[in-house]
Formats: sequence, C-alpha cells, structure tokens
Amino acid sequence: MAKWYENCLVLVSNEGWKELLKRIGSSQKLMIAPVRDIDRFVSGSAFELEADIQGRVIIPDILSKFAGLGEEVVFLGLGDRVEVWNRETWEAKETKIMDEAKAALEEIAKNE
Repeated sequence: MAKWYENCLVLVSNEGWKELLKRIGSSQKLMIAPVRDIDRFVSGSAFELEADIQGRVIIPDILSKFAGLGEEVVFLGLGDRVEVWNRETWEAKETKIMDEAKAALEEIAKNE
C-alpha cells in the first residue's frame, strides 16, 4: 500500500508492485525530474501489509492521515489495483466525474 494521487491510497498485489517497480526502473525517462518525483511519491511511501487470519490489514498511520481516512472508507477496484478513499472525498470526486462526463457527452452531441 502506498500514497496515490488525489489523496487516496493504492493497494496492489506483490506481483503488481514488482511490475510497477520494473516499469519505473526500466524507464529511460527516470532521469527527468517529474518522473523521479513520481517514484519518490509512490515508492517512498510504500508499506508491505500482512493480512491477519481474518484477512484484515492495518493501514499505517502515515498513510491513513495522508488520505484522511476515518470511520468510513471506499475501496475502488480498478483492474490491477485498489484505491482506498475517504468516503466523503470519494463522493465529491465521483460527483465531479459524473458532472464532467455529462458535460463532455453534451458537447459531443452538439458537435455531431
């Protein structure tokens, strides 16, 4: 688990993490400052989590504080990763996504 974009967390499998690191490490663009900063932001905040016998994990305090996690969280499955959001932050983001999608569809319809 690591910090992710837009103040959420990302959870990936061990295999997914290895693949992500491989992509970052093999990138010729790693010498470019923004790419190095992405590496620092994600990789530098990563924690390996161990599930207990019931499949629960403890999210490290530093990550929980970063994402503003409270009593209610949202787990958003996205193919090779799971994003972990503060419920209120996710609901605001989801509303924005829906509004932008609606506006984009209306613009497309006007131009057809």
